[in-house]
Amino acid sequence: MSREASTRGRWRSIPACRATEGVGCPGARDEPVLLSVGGVAGHSPARVTDLIVARTDGVARVTLARPPLNILTPALIDAVGGVFRDLARDPAGLRAVVLAGSGRAFSAGVDVQTMRDLDVPRARALIGRLHAAIAAVRECPVPVVARLHGHVLGGALELSLGADLRLAAASCRLGMPEIEVGIPSVIEAALLPGLVGWGRTAELLLLGESVEAPEAERWGLVNRAVPDDALDGEVDRWIGRLAALPPGAVRQQKALLGHWRQIDLDSAIALSMDAFARAYATDEPRRAMQAFLERGRAGTDRSERATDP
Repeated sequence: MSREASTRGRWRSIPACRATEGVGCPGARDEPVLLSVGGVAGHSPARVTDLIVARTDGVARVTLARPPLNILTPALIDAVGGVFRDLARDPAGLRAVVLAGSGRAFSAGVDVQTMRDLDVPRARALIGRLHAAIAAVRECPVPVVARLHGHVLGGALELSLGADLRLAAASCRLGMPEIEVGIPSVIEAALLPGLVGWGRTAELLLLGESVEAPEAERWGLVNRAVPDDALDGEVDRWIGRLAALPPGAVRQQKALLGHWRQIDLDSAIALSMDAFARAYATDEPRRAMQAFLERGRAGTDRSERATDP
């Protein structure tokens, strides 16, 4: 079976939900669409509802596709988790992933109509599904860059926190408005204190107000806020940089960053020392350092020729 056919076989068609409202966007209407999904292992489309996945030249692009606001339904949440688990199972040649949203927004959050009618067991199940999807993003073996525009609210902001890097359009607004609809912000909202501090976290979660991307950059919530028309170019630049770096070292560094968030300093240092030594189990350091030295010699030669009388 071809890699393309194998990829199609792994996907299942997920029924689209009807018009919904997202947290923080009362009255927002979201019409279901069925879009082609680029094969995770190849270049040709497979089929999945409300998600577009394309993988070319070592870069996978995962795009939420429930325009205009990409409301997170249970089906879409499960699809995101499934895509990232598939990427982790078939990582050969993968260098980086872009997580984005189509239409007017990255995502306005989880479907409020779905949440309104939950009871305790179903609430526990839904939040478990959302956590599983975000965990799959966090556990992707290569860096994930979140491309953020429009609204990034509630569960969608938590989804972006699963990424390693966040690039936002200057007009983007980010927030955790769950408090407005009677529920606390949970699961990966617990990552916020490490990014923005406890005071900013309390401001986001207790007031439920959103912040604009330039302010989010100052807080550390996003890595960079750029002019709207420069967003795609900056995403491509970062992805190109990640794809050009030694892949084994990039994967090791991502894994270390994940471990460092969960262990004490002494354990983090010990783990890092082991990772440094294990890097030499392959010839990647030797090849990368040799290329570095050769570039340096070439630069020195050019400089000497330029200064010769």
